[in-house]
Amino acid sequence: MLGLWAKTSGTWINVATVMAGTGLGVLLRSRLPRSMQQIITQAVGLMTLVIGMAMARSLSAIDAGPIDGIILALLVMVAGGLLGEWWQIEKRLSVLGDWLKARVRGGGRFTEGFVAASLLFCIGPMTIVGSLNNGLTGDNALLTLKATMDGLAAIALTGTYGIGVGFSALSVFVVQGGLSLLASLSGAVIPDPATSPQVLLITGTGGLMILGIGFNLLEIVQVRVASFLPALLLSPLAIALAQRF
Repeated sequence: MLGLWAKTSGTWINVATVMAGTGLGVLLRSRLPRSMQQIITQAVGLMTLVIGMAMARSLSAIDAGPIDGIILALLVMVAGGLLGEWWQIEKRLSVLGDWLKARVRGGGRFTEGFVAASLLFCIGPMTIVGSLNNGLTGDNALLTLKATMDGLAAIALTGTYGIGVGFSALSVFVVQGGLSLLASLSGAVIPDPATSPQVLLITGTGGLMILGIGFNLLEIVQVRVASFLPALLLSPLAIALAQRF
C-alpha cells in the first residue's frame, strides 16, 4: 500500500521547482535589460511551439474507428471552445489571478503570468502519464523530469510576467496531485498510456493549446487558450463515441 508521499512525490517536486525557478527569475529580472528579457521570452515561445507541434503529432496515431484523429481533435476543440466561452473560463481564471494579485500586491502582468504558466505546466502528456504512474506505482521519474523543465521555463517566464508565474504552483499542486490521488484511489489502470486513444487525443488537443500559448508568448496573436480546456474533458467521450461506429 503506497503512502501519500509516494503517490504524490512528483507533484511536490514540481511545485518546488516552479517556485525556485520563479525566485531565480525575479532575481535575474532586475539585472537584465529589457532586450535580453525579450530574447529569453522569444526563446521560450519558440520552444513552446516545438513542444506543441510534437504533442499534436499524436493525433495521427489515434486508432478509434473510422473517424480520423485530426477530425476528432477538431470536433472536440470546437465543442470545448464553445463550452469554454459559455462558461467564461478565461474570464474566471483572470478573476482568480486578479484576486491573487490583490492579496500579494503583485504588480505588472501578474494575472497573465499566472494563467499562461498554469496552462503550460498543467497541459501535456507528461502531466497525465506522469501523474498516473506516480499515483498507481509510486514512480515519479517522469514528473521529476517535467519538474526540471518547468523550473527552467519558470525562470524565463518570470522575466516577462513577474511573480504571478510562481502562483501557478497552486495549479500544479491541484491538477497533478488530484490526478495522482484519483488514479491511486480508483485503481483504474490504463494498460499502456502511450498508445491509449483517450490519452493520445488528450495529448494532441493539449498540444494545440500549447501552440496557442507559444503564439501568445511571441505576440503573434492572442489565443484564448483557457477557453479550450473543456476539450480535454470531451476527448475520452469522443473516443468512446467514435469506437461505436
